[in-house]
Amino acid sequence: MVINFQSVLIFSTILRVLLILYGDWQDSHMEVRYTDVDYLVFSDAATLMSSGESPFKRTTYRYSPLLAFLLIPNAVFHYSWGKYLFSAADLLVGYFIRSILKLRGVPEKICTYCMMAWLFNPFTFTIGTRGNCEPLVCAVILWIITCIMRGKVYQAAIWYGLIVHFRIYPIIYALPIILVLDPRFIQSGQKPMLVNWSSHQEKSPQCLDDTDPSSWTVLASFFSGTRILFGLISGAVFLGFTGLFYYLYGWEFLHEALLYHLTRTDPRHNFSIYFYHIYLHYEHELSILEKLVSFLPQFTVQLVLMFIYALDLPFCFLVQTVAFVAFNKVITAQYFVWFFSLIPVVLPWSKMKMKWEGLSCIVIWMGTQLHWLMWGYLLEFKGKNVFLPLWIASLLFLAANCYVLIMMIRCHRYSPIFQRLSTTLKDSKGRLKVK
Repeated sequence: MVINFQSVLIFSTILRVLLILYGDWQDSHMEVRYTDVDYLVFSDAATLMSSGESPFKRTTYRYSPLLAFLLIPNAVFHYSWGKYLFSAADLLVGYFIRSILKLRGVPEKICTYCMMAWLFNPFTFTIGTRGNCEPLVCAVILWIITCIMRGKVYQAAIWYGLIVHFRIYPIIYALPIILVLDPRFIQSGQKPMLVNWSSHQEKSPQCLDDTDPSSWTVLASFFSGTRILFGLISGAVFLGFTGLFYYLYGWEFLHEALLYHLTRTDPRHNFSIYFYHIYLHYEHELSILEKLVSFLPQFTVQLVLMFIYALDLPFCFLVQTVAFVAFNKVITAQYFVWFFSLIPVVLPWSKMKMKWEGLSCIVIWMGTQLHWLMWGYLLEFKGKNVFLPLWIASLLFLAANCYVLIMMIRCHRYSPIFQRLSTTLKDSKGRLKVK
């Protein structure tokens, strides 16, 4: 069988349809369900909305009403509608991975293999078929990158405002997007000039420093029309949807869909190093100092990564996401899909060898996660008092995430997505030319 874009997409589609059908059978015939418990929550909220009631009447529904609206066909058409929708978004992620790499001049064969790294990842092809909504978020994030690379900044702004409303965590990408919209790289009315992948195979990162200024330098000309309009449009979309649903559902919407995620604490099902402290103080409000201590490491790491790698936007998104998840107060397995969707779009710029560095990253990350799950199983299913060993396992998992992050950075070839517009001239017809 020839490995090409069409065959990979067809096989991926068939695989996901079969998994959804199998999941329906397992739910009906086995004690352990294939369907994600969150999908039950989404479906119940959609049923409430279809009957004219608030989706927030469903306990633990803490998402935008947009999600319940998208799943109304679950109640009126077929219960597995949402799984097919999320799996379609999953396939769309693969398509956008290929689109981004093609725009950057990556050869077709490498594009196909990078796309397969997402489509045939067991973690990712099961998450959509089990009914988790994260592929929708991943697809929109990659589409935003695509729009920016094509110079469709205002379209990107609309989608960015929408996705931050839908799932609050993409707010961390705001500053890198603003920084990459540098007028020295993008000129109004002109398609941005992309840096070709092949040029970076012949240059080391040091060779690029004289032509590609760091994001610290970009701050000197921070305020520009494009940046201001991006902020205004994305902000208006976010506030528009938020205002609409506040009008429809009141304070309950604000608290459950937005504010809850800013203050969320979870003493169980949580890979975070903060879970043990949260468990010990679960019935007491965390002090301002405690909240600040947990927030500062995350904020500091994010800030450093933003300013160093913002111009290399896909890689910046990747390392930001890994760091955000690793240092968050709450970490669940579904969060990992956020950065799994970004890894393929930076693979062609990685010098990491699979035999040693790559294998060590996989073994250490998976090993520490399985170690945590062993203690988590003893706590959740056997009722053992293993909170201290579980906390130590969380520390090891944080160390593993930091190791993987450092290895990604060390092995990455820094590659700004846009060429610097050093000189502009006009031809005989008055059109802009870039030198």
